[in-house]
Amino acid sequence: MEYTVKKLGKLAGVSTRTLRYYDEIGILKPARINSSGYRIYGEKEIEKLQQILFYKELGVELHQIKGILEDPAFDISSALAEHREQLLERRKQLDLLIANVDKTIAVKEGRMTMSDKEKFEGFKKDMIDENERKYGKEVREKYGDDTVNQSNAKLQNMSQEEYERANRLAEEIHRTLAEAFKTGDPSGDAAQKAAELHKEWISMYWPTYSGEAHAGLGDMYVADERFRAYYDKEQDGVAEFLRDAIYVYTGMKK
Repeated sequence: MEYTVKKLGKLAGVSTRTLRYYDEIGILKPARINSSGYRIYGEKEIEKLQQILFYKELGVELHQIKGILEDPAFDISSALAEHREQLLERRKQLDLLIANVDKTIAVKEGRMTMSDKEKFEGFKKDMIDENERKYGKEVREKYGDDTVNQSNAKLQNMSQEEYERANRLAEEIHRTLAEAFKTGDPSGDAAQKAAELHKEWISMYWPTYSGEAHAGLGDMYVADERFRAYYDKEQDGVAEFLRDAIYVYTGMKK
């Protein structure tokens, strides 16, 4: 069966504008253009759109999805099996959060008590799963499964006080880094204070600290656009500035 843009959009639950944009950037071209100038999509395009929407739901950027789908080694059956595993993991995460909410309701209604650790268990698990979904592949390739698994376990075992301290540190890093960036000197006192705070912050998550790994993380902040966007959200160049400050702090050369 074939579909026009309007019919495919209705079938898939996406706007016609989105489908036209996908055509423009080359991620989903129509099978053909009919004599009236309408884009026409067939079964192959429907399967491809399904894959695009799967990856989008998992938080993958469009340019990355395009690269995945255009890879000669891409296999739709393997991709679907991978999607299924990721969705099952998501279901586990949601079940844990639902259980956490149920416990909280029961506590509020006086039907049970709940420890601080239980209150935050679901939220910490959510954070771990979100990090795995967004950055797991890259981080595991760089640091290895054992290191990442130990880091996840350290986060899961954090007390409420430790968890709150980590969040305060993250906020302080951004404030200090913003002030340091104005100086333009990654070796200055303000920049080195930001690097010190950054070390303290990652040490709350990492099983062990090393200057080499710290510098490597700074490299990743610049090389990976998702990390770069996180630090550059207020002003371009902050990610590179932080990396350079970390280089100075750890004594590692560019």
